[in-house]
Amino acid sequence: MGLVGVQENGKGEMALSLGNKSKYKRMDSVLSDEFDDDASNHYNELERKKSIRKYVLACAIFASLNNVLLGYDVGVMSGAIIFIQEDLKISEVQEEVLVGILSIISLLGSLAGGRTSDIIGRKWTIAFAAVIFQIGAAIMTFAPSFQILMIGRVLAGVGIGFGVMIAPVYIAEISPTVDRGSLTSFPEIFINLGILLGYVSNYAFSGLSVHINWRVMLAVGILPSVFIGFALFIIPESPRWLVMQNRVEDARSVLLKTNENENDVDERLSEIVAAAGMSNGEKNEEKAVWRELLSPSPPLRRMLITGFGIQCFQQITGIDATVYYSPEIFKEAGIENNSKLLAATVAVGVTKTAFILIATFLVDRVGRKPLLYVSTIGMTVCLLTLSLTLGFLGHGQLGVALAVLCVCGNVAFFSVGMGPICWILTSEIFPLRLRAQASALGAVGNRVCSGLVAMSFLSLSRTITVGGTFFLFALLSALSVLFAYKCVPETKGKSLEQIELLFENHNEWQGSEVEMGDSEHLVQKA
Repeated sequence: MGLVGVQENGKGEMALSLGNKSKYKRMDSVLSDEFDDDASNHYNELERKKSIRKYVLACAIFASLNNVLLGYDVGVMSGAIIFIQEDLKISEVQEEVLVGILSIISLLGSLAGGRTSDIIGRKWTIAFAAVIFQIGAAIMTFAPSFQILMIGRVLAGVGIGFGVMIAPVYIAEISPTVDRGSLTSFPEIFINLGILLGYVSNYAFSGLSVHINWRVMLAVGILPSVFIGFALFIIPESPRWLVMQNRVEDARSVLLKTNENENDVDERLSEIVAAAGMSNGEKNEEKAVWRELLSPSPPLRRMLITGFGIQCFQQITGIDATVYYSPEIFKEAGIENNSKLLAATVAVGVTKTAFILIATFLVDRVGRKPLLYVSTIGMTVCLLTLSLTLGFLGHGQLGVALAVLCVCGNVAFFSVGMGPICWILTSEIFPLRLRAQASALGAVGNRVCSGLVAMSFLSLSRTITVGGTFFLFALLSALSVLFAYKCVPETKGKSLEQIELLFENHNEWQGSEVEMGDSEHLVQKA
């Protein structure tokens, strides 16, 4: 019986042991399930972040397509003008007007773009710009005379003005804070890509007959704008614009698609609503936008000095003269063969495009101001060296090599800093209610300076020589170094709403690097 009892006890113990074992298994199973759930959630979160990054990247790319048109026009006209002059028998003055008029006329598009984007939205302004450019490019392609060519050029300029102004604003308004700098530099990347394509087009079609080759070169520029039609099915409207239209829930939906951290969406939405003057659910109807721009408060005046100033400095340092007239510069250095001239301009385009990619990688890591210093100082050195080379070395091999090196160096330093950061700053420093139209004002300054440089370069170089003209550009570039030091604050890592606070304090605006003053209000958001 004892044996039986033992057996019974054994069975009981066994049953207890089995029961305990079964219990342990259930606990292990629960822990395993929890671990699997955590791993699954972590995986889903990573996948969501990747998906959002791809989506925002696609939005930035499609919004920047209009900038390919500007770049292509700048690049292709540098070579096409040689054949237009030969085919249509235009004078040197007509050549300057044809080249420079695009920049002057594009200011009309930029000026109208701010108000238009406030009315119909950022997204549809991008589409409107593409349609106008297509019409202009088509007219230029089939132009039988200089007069008709000018009509097409004017329309293309208006379209480009709209596109150049709206792309950085749109991208800045949809981008997460941590990636805003690199994404907002996309328009400048696409300008450089367009310039390179223009140079390649010159080289590829230069072998056709004089009556046909320049028309084909200009016609190819229509293709990028076709893809913008597809973009309308992908890109959302700007959440900031939606808030301005009192469509807060729609804005929240867009922010959920473009922000990796869902917990930040409501906080970001609250900041946007407050910045738009709609925290009470109504638009803040104070002064009309243009009245406020013409009679600015001290903080707004500082914003306008920074935004308008850097737009003007980007152009008065002569970048468009370097790009538009690179064949003329190389001819002055001693290159005479047309194919070699166009091949040298392709090298300029490749350099310009390669270095803008470097800027995209660095702008959110290094910051805006350090890149601006490197850019403006490097440009000054290259422009001064080019001036001395053209003025004193003559047409020898050394002179040609130095001229090509200096032109490539100038566009490289431009692309690393001044080129993209100009557009990044003007799209992020202004308050939401003024952003579109204030950015448009900056773009007008950019286009006016570009047009003046492009339309006066040949005449100026005949008066004070090409070397003397580049010496003047070098002096202006040196001034841009001082401007960057005195008037450009560091905006890396701050939301658009936080950046406004930088301009409230005069000391933080003037030459500030990292000191933000009020740490409670200026918490960096990753």
